[in-house]
Amino acid sequence: MKTIEIKIPSDPKFSRIVRNSVSHICNVIDFSNEQCRTITLAVDEAVSNIIQHAYQGDTDKSIIIAFKIQRDCLEIVLRDFGAKAELDNIKSRELEDVQPGGLGVHFIKSIMDEVIYDNTLEEGNQLILRKYRTERKNSNVED
Repeated sequence: MKTIEIKIPSDPKFSRIVRNSVSHICNVIDFSNEQCRTITLAVDEAVSNIIQHAYQGDTDKSIIIAFKIQRDCLEIVLRDFGAKAELDNIKSRELEDVQPGGLGVHFIKSIMDEVIYDNTLEEGNQLILRKYRTERKNSNVED
């Protein structure tokens, strides 16, 4: 397994760094262009949710994103040190429920194969996103 870790301030203007990193890593490990685009969207939504909900818009906090590259999947771990998430309140709503905002969780869960929320840490929260892939010849991923 290979791990790449980045740490950004909780300021939306640094979200581009995360999007570029996700896109590049997905391309390097042979996800399709469409998968790269949707995984990037899911991670971008997760970062936005951290800024908005865990940090209540405070731009002076930190977000750590770890990319764990495995032969059969990409695991993305997002870590914050903000307010504990109330897991019962993390719900996606249906697309038919037309209103501004609130679709981030829906998109994340529909894009990623596994979504695990962990608020049992001493401080903050951890979100684990997994996307599995089919084995391809000449893969750039090693064990």
